[in-house]
Amino acid sequence: MAQIDIDGIGIGYQWVGEEGAPPVVITPGGRYPRDTPGMPQLAETIAASGRRVLLWDRPGCGDSDISFAGDSESAQHVDVLVKLLRALGTGPVAMLGGSAGSRISLLAAAQVPEHVSHLILWWISGGPISLAQLAAYYCGDNAIAAARGGMEAVAKLPGWAEQIARNPRNRDIIMAQEPEAFIARMQRWAAAYAYSESSPVPGMAATDFARLTMPVHVFRSGASDMSHTRRTSEWVQQSIPHAHLVEPPWPDQEWNNASLIPNAPGRGRFERWPLLAPQIVAFLDGGRA
Repeated sequence: MAQIDIDGIGIGYQWVGEEGAPPVVITPGGRYPRDTPGMPQLAETIAASGRRVLLWDRPGCGDSDISFAGDSESAQHVDVLVKLLRALGTGPVAMLGGSAGSRISLLAAAQVPEHVSHLILWWISGGPISLAQLAAYYCGDNAIAAARGGMEAVAKLPGWAEQIARNPRNRDIIMAQEPEAFIARMQRWAAAYAYSESSPVPGMAATDFARLTMPVHVFRSGASDMSHTRRTSEWVQQSIPHAHLVEPPWPDQEWNNASLIPNAPGRGRFERWPLLAPQIVAFLDGGRA
């Protein structure tokens, strides 16, 4: 495992593929780490097409440090991704991501479009119910725990167990927070997920979508997917007129089925992501598959 310091935050990352090959960065969803089943396999398949793939752990994910410094969790992840790519000297990079990773990739591409060669998105979180659930899960549970039992209760939340196990100093980072200030921060972070009829993705304005002049590939979400609604994926494509909207290589119930996958060795919600590889590689090669 390689690690680099980005603004005082330890960030874990790894490269897959030959040095000097065209770079690709893949960002996973949730607070899942870069080695979640499906992620390494997708990276290896893309690398086999003659590219070098960067897998990374966002702040608060995998081996990286937890941090509560950003204006929102997404804004912090975007800032770290942009600075990570600069620190690694990647030059123009293809950005790929699913679920939370699609939001981070979209926001990062809008921030530094000149450094993004391609943008490929799937499972884009959106819609009133989905965004309310994100605010409750990522922010509400933490705030409630802090209000009831201080930072000790926050450190004991199941959502931080793996991060603390993989990076023991993460418990110290949590415990160093002042509960009242932490609760206020969670309120602000929750507000960043607010649904709006003016944009499909929180944090993206019309002017931001206009900056996305690179080739863009959007996989359409399933009609049954309440976490990444079909309307959100179609709305994103409509906000980027030159973007390709394509069907994914799996059935409509894919997300619902993935949500039922047990946490077991070799299993995970992203285990079927490698099925995307042929369409991703064809698009990177200049096609529209």
